[in-house]
Amino acid sequence: MWWATSNDWQPGAHTLRPRKDGKRAVTVELPSESTHSFRYLAAGDYWFSDESVGDQDGPNSRLHT
Repeated sequence: MWWATSNDWQPGAHTLRPRKDGKRAVTVELPSESTHSFRYLAAGDYWFSDESVGDQDGPNSRLHT
């Protein structure tokens, strides 16, 4: 499950789907020239950030479009 400021933190609004390579992904359209903070929520209420994203906003990952 992926939560972001773009969905006002609504659980289940952007569910990650399995890909052929075994990873999970979701496509979300975001406004250009904006910044979005996000985190992932895994089973067992385990929250984690995307370590491949270079910018952080406290415990959240930050994405610039």
